[in-house]
Amino acid sequence: MQALTKQAEETGQALCPTCSQPIDGTGRVQGEVLTCTGCDGELEVVGLNPLRLEEAPEVEEDWGE
Repeated sequence: MQALTKQAEETGQALCPTCSQPIDGTGRVQGEVLTCTGCDGELEVVGLNPLRLEEAPEVEEDWGE
């Protein structure tokens, strides 16, 4: 797995933290939320150099509060 992570970093990619699908980092911006094509999970860009992804936080209802 570490070899895959290193290879992804060298090509400007990151691996989905859920399913390890490579995600292209081209044109990404910090805070962007994207959908993984491997597992349909929502991911947030938390770092750009190297590209780092985390599962996006769930949006909760505030019911006008």
